Amino acid sequence: MTPLELLAPAKNLACGIAAIDHGADAVYIGAPKFGARAAVGNSIDDVRQLCDYAHLFGAKIYVTLNTIVYDNELDEVHRLIDQLAEIGVDAILVQDMGLLQFMQDKPFEIHASTQTDNRTADKVRWLQQVGFSRAVLARELSADEIAEIHREVPNIELEVFVHGALCVSYSGICYASQHCFGRSANRGECAQFCRMRFSLVDADGAEIEHERYLLSLKDMNQSENLEKLIQAGAVSFKIEGRLKDVAYVKNVTAAYSELLNAFIRKHKDEYCRASKGRCDYTFTPNLKRTFNRGYTTYFVNGRQPDIASFDTPKAVGEFVGKVKEIRHDSFNVAGTASFANGDGLCFLNDDRQFEGFRANRVVGNRIYPFKMPAGLRPGMSLYRNNDQEFERILSKSSATRKIPVTISLRAVDDGFELSAGDAKVHFAAEHQLAQKSPRENLVRQLSKLGDTIYECAQVDVPEDFNFFIPNSQLSDMRRQLIDAMSEIKRSIKRARVVGNPGVGELSYQNNISNRQAAAFYGTDELSAFELKGGDGPIMQCRHCLRYSLGYCVKRGGKRPTWREPLSLVLGDGRRFRLEFDCQHCQMNVHASTR
Repeated sequence: MTPLELLAPAKNLACGIAAIDHGADAVYIGAPKFGARAAVGNSIDDVRQLCDYAHLFGAKIYVTLNTIVYDNELDEVHRLIDQLAEIGVDAILVQDMGLLQFMQDKPFEIHASTQTDNRTADKVRWLQQVGFSRAVLARELSADEIAEIHREVPNIELEVFVHGALCVSYSGICYASQHCFGRSANRGECAQFCRMRFSLVDADGAEIEHERYLLSLKDMNQSENLEKLIQAGAVSFKIEGRLKDVAYVKNVTAAYSELLNAFIRKHKDEYCRASKGRCDYTFTPNLKRTFNRGYTTYFVNGRQPDIASFDTPKAVGEFVGKVKEIRHDSFNVAGTASFANGDGLCFLNDDRQFEGFRANRVVGNRIYPFKMPAGLRPGMSLYRNNDQEFERILSKSSATRKIPVTISLRAVDDGFELSAGDAKVHFAAEHQLAQKSPRENLVRQLSKLGDTIYECAQVDVPEDFNFFIPNSQLSDMRRQLIDAMSEIKRSIKRARVVGNPGVGELSYQNNISNRQAAAFYGTDELSAFELKGGDGPIMQCRHCLRYSLGYCVKRGGKRPTWREPLSLVLGDGRRFRLEFDCQHCQMNVHASTR
């Protein structure tokens, strides 16, 4: 039986608990420092509380220590790793190989963050050899490429992203933010260079595209490809979003949890969920009604057109209809969507810019904005990027998660024994025969699990059980059984770091930023881009502008009329040369010039 894991993000304790309640099998969260989202650190005590809660359901907590670390930070990160081991985290995500020395014989697994640039079987095999139990694969891989990695390296767990924002560069080797703004993506401080507006010019200075978001990708949505990813060998399905709010976490986690459950119901002899518990929701999960920039399946089915969002880097949301009749203070919408006061709406204007506004008042399908948008025209497509009614539902308690248990009662020589799974409690008592059948009362009393995380699926009492037990004693037995169930600890797998790898030629892309990482790689040089810069590309992208604009001859596009090299140009005049590496079907972005 293969366990399948839904892995949800948490920017804080509240989001982590919501993720568990809404069906996550595991949650990833940042520690106080050294996570790839520097803005969302959490205290050790909050991480401890999340571990305690998750472990009640057999769910796991993974902590992100997936930045590179400088020499003067090694002692601090060492203390932090020791603290995380003490509070019972299940795994730590790592980018910096210098941290492995601190993790030998610790009671948690070590996962290779996507920041370690995991896109080939050779890389994943190497990660396994040096002690990683799981590799978080590059977002850009196809299902066939994932399957090949699994075939060649079958004994390492593979984690894949299934939903959320996309980085245009392969993770871990994007240096654009550091180069332009002194904010390193490898230090959790990405300034989102890829969400900026560029013009595209050729070698003669001719403008091909004017001030568009040429590197801004849509958001990933693999809800229709889960089965394909499972069959490729992935076992953990990751939702992006450690900067997202709790409503996003609730909705997206619930949606993918239901999809995984539906798959398992059809393959119940082969797969199971990685944690326990059944979730009930007060809402219908809907991925269209939560934050998104428009959706793409990215490369899971091979290279696809329309993966980018050239017109805006912001949330577009759900298509809700066409603008119909416009009056001086209002307009109506052709479609079946219903609206609420305060809804956030947007449209693409004549200048190909998205304009947003709020519905001040709604009467049926007629919308009264606080101020009528100047660019709105009849026939334009309207999108909702903030759904007030949906947000209102998700702002309240919106799910309960319960673990179904069978409670068994048995008479033993010196009293009674009550059990559920591996939990068992014993009560010394005289065997007093009942004057009438006690079964109905026993089932009623032992089923009362109240507001605990358990629900009674069945009370198992032998047919010949005919002893009287006072209700007060049954209540005491039930309480003690609940305590015993909650105290049962998970078994702990231990990660083991072995040896020093044989790697090829080292460069700034190995992100060596401290003496321990240098020793790991067998070098004396700290060659990280953040310390010394680099003479290669500042981005490597599978997204290709030649292809997206229809000029990839290899894939049936038009033959370009421009003269290369092409460059991306920011509004301040900085130019970034593009290199089209057709052998690897890759676009490289090189450092800026004026």
